[in-house]
Amino acid sequence: MEGHLSSGRMAKGTPTDQKLMQKLQKDFVEVQGTLDQNRLLINEISKNQESASSADWNRNVGLIRKLNSNVQVVHKLYANISSNLARSKGSSSKGEASRAPKSNGKHGKKTTESG
Repeated sequence: MEGHLSSGRMAKGTPTDQKLMQKLQKDFVEVQGTLDQNRLLINEISKNQESASSADWNRNVGLIRKLNSNVQVVHKLYANISSNLARSKGSSSKGEASRAPKSNGKHGKKTTESG
């Protein structure tokens, strides 16, 4: 993933493109860190679930809450990444947007605007 972020058209562009790339890189690093933490939480939850100790099972309540919170963080980060990319794409290709397929609101069918 890092290869895509450090190379390509946007990395060589304007200062705004460079700021976008820095923001994307920061968000992807945060996503990866949170996903790594989730992996550790899931491993500990699994281990505690196999235990006969009620203390371990009770500890899982807090671990599952933390896992749920982390999933929400990852969701927000991906939403930010998506929004930043869409804004960047929109500002770099306004002419292409008018020819892009758009939903007509009828169960995913696409129409193409002519103009």
